[in-house]
Amino acid sequence: MGGQKTIRAYWRNYFERTDGVIWVVDSADQVRLDICKEELSVLLDQEKLAGASLLIFANKQDVRGAFNADEIANALGLREDKSFLNRHWSIRGCSAVTGEGLVEGMDWMVEDVASRIFMLS
Repeated sequence: MGGQKTIRAYWRNYFERTDGVIWVVDSADQVRLDICKEELSVLLDQEKLAGASLLIFANKQDVRGAFNADEIANALGLREDKSFLNRHWSIRGCSAVTGEGLVEGMDWMVEDVASRIFMLS
């Protein structure tokens, strides 16, 4: 999910048959974490996303002063907010520049979704 505020209203057009959502947080931009928290909460309240796994990438771990994954989890209220209580979720530190953490995050998403849905052989 991504985009400026003006296109966020269109996100719901893509929710049909969604098994997983990947949310990327700029870990170096702590000022916007409150906005990120609000938008993520609104997104997860969508009925069509009720069963979707959630992977949060805490990006820019290569930037000095960036919040780590645990600090981002606290800032987003992942352990307290009702939107997360009955949802499969994981937060992974990563760097889009170095690639660190990306494969591990995607592996978690694939394994989590596969564990919940029936796969045809």
